[in-house]
Amino acid sequence: MPDENKHILVIRLSAMGDVAMTVPVLSALIEQHPNLKVTVLTREFFRPFFRDLPNVSVFVAEIKGKHKGVLGLFKLSKELKSLGVDAIADLHNVLRSNILKSFFFGIKTIKIDKGRNEKKALVTGDKFYQLKTTHQRYAEVFEQVGFSIDLSNPKFPPKAILSEKLKSLIADNNMKIVGIAPFAAHEGKMYPLDLMKRVIESLSKEYKILLFGGGSKEMDILNSIETSYENVINIAGKVSFEEQLDIVSNLDVMLSMDSGNAHIAAMLGVKVITIWGVTHPYAGFAPFNQPQDYTLLSDRNQFPKIPTSVYGNRYPENYKEATRSISPETVIKKVKSVI
Repeated sequence: MPDENKHILVIRLSAMGDVAMTVPVLSALIEQHPNLKVTVLTREFFRPFFRDLPNVSVFVAEIKGKHKGVLGLFKLSKELKSLGVDAIADLHNVLRSNILKSFFFGIKTIKIDKGRNEKKALVTGDKFYQLKTTHQRYAEVFEQVGFSIDLSNPKFPPKAILSEKLKSLIADNNMKIVGIAPFAAHEGKMYPLDLMKRVIESLSKEYKILLFGGGSKEMDILNSIETSYENVINIAGKVSFEEQLDIVSNLDVMLSMDSGNAHIAAMLGVKVITIWGVTHPYAGFAPFNQPQDYTLLSDRNQFPKIPTSVYGNRYPENYKEATRSISPETVIKKVKSVI
């Protein structure tokens, strides 16, 4: 398929980190194939992810509204057909996306190979080696559609220009800025809060610390940390998602769990240090374009079953705090060396 005037529909509906990981791949795709037009089918919440990509537009799937169920997907397929797409790149490969694709006839459709068997072997302990990254798997889909991608020399958007509101919020005073996202979807992926507080206490003496999070339970904890130390500001709940992206793009480094915040920072070209509990980078979910030594891993001598699952949702009870095997001093030293 030649580049000229081609239009690809890209499907990636969730989750946040997985959607964020599409961004550097799409950026490379568009840069290397500038005549290509891309429409990303995703959720409204993720629209800001794609704001810096030329020739890329977002089509919102209202999967809890008018596009719910098989009939809703049929309606969605009719709406998408009106765009005149030439091929479909399914980066999600779930029941919903497969049903949607079944309504398209005569259009080339390629779906991601998630490497389920390889990942199963990894978490059962049968094999322990680096699997293809999710970014590589995404790129392979486009290669099968007809567009090869080289991810080795990525380009990132410039730092966002902060509004007066955001400048005031983070009290810009020329200090280096460290973003910290201490939460993850599953407890086995989190660094113990008592240790994280020691990290924050130490780093806040030299750097501005911005805290990122989400849920109401998290908000109480983040607010408590904010009031406990100087130079610490909780961003959660104070800005829109798009404003949060602006702030993240201005960080000097992001410290995160194996979570969506790591991938958001990485897609913006920010240095990302990640803490890994019961999951492991070998499964392919390390943030984009980060040196291997930016990953801080739990001690596999103490916890030999790591990774216990790909997403961190299954683990033995005594693995819940595997990250406690990573000392606060190790984390602090790594942040200082990276910044």
